[in-house]
Amino acid sequence: MGKKRVITESKEVNASVLSTKEPTVKQFKRKQFPIGILHIHSTYNNTKVLLADQNGNTLAWSSSGALGFKGAKKGTPFAASKVGDLLADKAIETGMKDVIVQINGVGSGRESALRSFVAKGLGIISISDITPVPHNGPKPPKPRRV
Repeated sequence: MGKKRVITESKEVNASVLSTKEPTVKQFKRKQFPIGILHIHSTYNNTKVLLADQNGNTLAWSSSGALGFKGAKKGTPFAASKVGDLLADKAIETGMKDVIVQINGVGSGRESALRSFVAKGLGIISISDITPVPHNGPKPPKPRRV
């Protein structure tokens, strides 16, 4: 193998190139959502958080598993707080100031996801717990006859 030759190009400034301006790409303005809905679904194994506008259209979502937590660590309050941080940043990007919070489930990440979301400076209009609770449930099995 021989030596590799490096070719250098000399850049000459052309007057005609300087006079014409290249068209700039306009930055399109994102839709602003001042109020949104934050859905927190916390189970024993995972915590999912969804951010929606007032009509219910999804703007952003994330979960503990999507952030890289595996196994039993997905259900921890620490993982839920990381999810809340991420969604709070996305909410600030969309211009959101206040949220309506709906919490579903009985997992340990319920409060920590909400606390980390609020710590970023977003306001809360209302918090509602929409966890389904059975009024009486199904009929229990008959006792075993031996």
